[in-house]
Amino acid sequence: MTTTTPYIGLLRGINVGKAKRMPMAGLKALVESLGYSRVKTLLNSGNVVFHGPPGQAARAARDIEATIPAAFGFSSKLTVLDAAQWAELLCDNPLLDQASDHSRLLVIVWRHAHAREAVLAFARQDWSPDQCATGRHGAYLWCEQGILASRAAVALDKQLRDDVTTRNWATALRIATLLQSPTT
Repeated sequence: MTTTTPYIGLLRGINVGKAKRMPMAGLKALVESLGYSRVKTLLNSGNVVFHGPPGQAARAARDIEATIPAAFGFSSKLTVLDAAQWAELLCDNPLLDQASDHSRLLVIVWRHAHAREAVLAFARQDWSPDQCATGRHGAYLWCEQGILASRAAVALDKQLRDDVTTRNWATALRIATLLQSPTT
């Protein structure tokens, strides 16, 4: 039996408004066509869980990202973490006590070391009334008055654009549940 590792793929900027429309069944088929197994998607925002060879997160990101333009007619950045990194990302969050609404708590995942340094610098700024903190594989942004009203969330998108992707805490927890669910 071949050992595989569970991975989480997070596409950036798809199915927002009318631009970059990607059906999740199409994403699932694309990932399967590349030889990955136990592929499942979550919501309509580019969250995909799949299994592949151990230690190949960066390769999976490159391979999947490279096939998106031919399959869907546009490009999208993909960040891939393995299940252990995802678990650490969830455990590292120091803002949970402040977050009364999981839809206002963002998980920020960086794509590479350069982006990590930029996120760390971003998190050191004063974003009051919002709060930002960092962990081993990402950062966390509590948007006190909501994401759309958050000066920090707007600045994050403007400053770091394709170097990061975000998910709200509720979605992050649903991805963790999807990792544990049996293949259907």
